[in-house]
This record gives sequence, C-alpha cells and structure tokens, in this order.
Amino acid sequence: MLSLLATGAVILNAVIHVYILVLEMFLWEKPAGLRAFGLTPQAAAASRTLAANQGLYNGFLAAGLVWGLVLGDRGRPVCIFFLTCILVAGLFGAATASRKILFVQALPAAIGLTLVLLA
Repeated sequence: MLSLLATGAVILNAVIHVYILVLEMFLWEKPAGLRAFGLTPQAAAASRTLAANQGLYNGFLAAGLVWGLVLGDRGRPVCIFFLTCILVAGLFGAATASRKILFVQALPAAIGLTLVLLA
C-alpha cells in the first residue's frame, strides 16, 4: 500500500511540473499564466524568455520523475534525487519569490519524498 501511495505521489509531482511547464512556456502571457503568476501583461512580456527557460527546467524535473518510475525498483534513487531537487527549488522559491511555491511545489515534493523513502 505504501509503495502505491509513493508511486501516486511521484506521478502527482510529475503532473504538477508538466502543468508548470505548460504555464511557463505556452501560457505565460495568456490569462491563465497571468492569473497563476500574478503578472501584468507588461511584466509577462518582459519576462517571457526567462519563463520559457524555467518551464523547460520544470519539464526536466517531470521527465526525471517519470524516468525513475519507468526504472521500477531500480529507479527509487532517481525519484529520490528529483524529488529532493524539487523540494530544494520549492523552498528557495518560497523564500525568494512567493510563499505560494511552498504549497504548490515544496509540500507535494516533501510528501512524495517521505513516501518514497518509507516505501
């Protein structure tokens, strides 16, 4: 049961980061992106390239989690590594950019990491 919960948490974290990729790479200047990040159209236009770069990195985090799952039991260290990266990035983002990141990124990563370590 714990293994199933851990797998579900890893999948959830991957989905969150694919969603962030879509927001940052494709919807940054659209209403959904503006709402999600609390941006004005002018600020979004000025930061579009940086956002696309961030989105790509979020995609790599999601890909790493999927890779870990595809490897099965041998992928546990891969999942631990990528969940730790997400947790650190989430804590840093919460401290420097927005407290919202603590709940959207760091908390799901912490839960996933805990479940993977216990499974």
